[in-house]
Amino acid sequence: MKILAVIPARYASTRLPAKPLADIEGKPMIQWVYEAVKACASVSRVIVATDDLRILDAVLGFGGMAEMTSESHMNGTARCAEVAGRHTDHDYIINVQGDEPLINPEHLEKLIGLLASDTQIATLYRKLEDEESIIDPAQVKVVKDNSDRALYFSRSAIPFNRDSGPVDYYGHIGLYAFKRDILEQLILLPASSLELAENLEQLRWLEHGYRIQLAEIDEPAPSVDTPEGLEKVRALMRVRLNKA
Repeated sequence: MKILAVIPARYASTRLPAKPLADIEGKPMIQWVYEAVKACASVSRVIVATDDLRILDAVLGFGGMAEMTSESHMNGTARCAEVAGRHTDHDYIINVQGDEPLINPEHLEKLIGLLASDTQIATLYRKLEDEESIIDPAQVKVVKDNSDRALYFSRSAIPFNRDSGPVDYYGHIGLYAFKRDILEQLILLPASSLELAENLEQLRWLEHGYRIQLAEIDEPAPSVDTPEGLEKVRALMRVRLNKA
């Protein structure tokens, strides 16, 4: 089983421009992500997919692999698929978000472990313990069935707790693993109403009947979407490095 990991990385983020190059404890964010993926023994090749020469140069500068992609892609999955189309000797594709520098190889191994079955799409989640994360629209939530298949993703706090009883909330970790043929199908799907309402591309897949299998991790791996989120990740990275 040959696995290609692609890290989509855009320079022109609306809320935090140039975030893949943001410094975190002496390294650009994209380097932390790349090195974590590279350390995963099950991954055969790692490539950063970008539409900006500044990111390309940064990745090549620390010894990584990167490829230029079209500027017209609407999401990271399409950018990932473009690169995957150039490397057809890989059976499975992992889409690793370039703004999640706290991922580690164990997360990826757990994700890859889901591909041994008939899984179409695999991704990760963690239990949310703090109210701030539960109500934060930047933290995508997921509800699941008893077989750990995704039922819905939302920026809202789901499920709605009508009677204020005990309820678990789960945060989505934006890593995906696909079988090659599934990825090729997904990028041909038209946009869906739920996707447009929530601005979450995985809802397109659910609306078109694709199954998304989940696995749980037990440590935070937040994405960086805002200056405040960047400072939070910097603090968490300092804690991790001090423990090492």
